[in-house]
Amino acid sequence: MSNDEIVVTVEAGLADLVPTFLANCRMHARTLRAAAAAGDLAAAAAVGHNLTGSGTSYGFERVSDLGREIERSAKGGDTRALGDLAQQLEHYLARVRAVSG
Repeated sequence: MSNDEIVVTVEAGLADLVPTFLANCRMHARTLRAAAAAGDLAAAAAVGHNLTGSGTSYGFERVSDLGREIERSAKGGDTRALGDLAQQLEHYLARVRAVSG
């Protein structure tokens, strides 16, 4: 995985909301990691659903893409993939920076 910074341009009207959105995404990543470790597929699916719905709304397409993958893996019972996806989400969030457009 690359460690390059990822710059996402968000609508000016959403810029003040982005720090809270990203903090919530970090919380979801921790929840997903715990759900994967516990085999809690329902909790993992809920995380995926939340990320899918919110990512695009804020301009973070990758968050929505990961959310769809999380939901699919949870429905398929693939806890190993869920752990990998939690790591991918955490890595993305560590590198992303929002700028107002």
